[in-house]
Amino acid sequence: MEKRLHLLETFNARGSDGQVYRVHGYEHLARLDVVPGAQEDWESTGLVEYKLADGRRIDVAQDGTLRVPDTGVQLRREA
Repeated sequence: MEKRLHLLETFNARGSDGQVYRVHGYEHLARLDVVPGAQEDWESTGLVEYKLADGRRIDVAQDGTLRVPDTGVQLRREA
């Protein structure tokens, strides 16, 4: 099964350190039927992940809080 990421959203978030971070939200997609010459059909796997523009992963808590792992920086989406 082939997998890829699909960009869902991009937004700025202010960190608890005062800096502004660019955040990208991605949906995981999978291509279930790999048939040569067939139209590409990608389906959502139900997984979503968030990353900073520099590629670092962001943890999302159940309450929606965004945190940069290993730094303790908490992010709040800017309007």
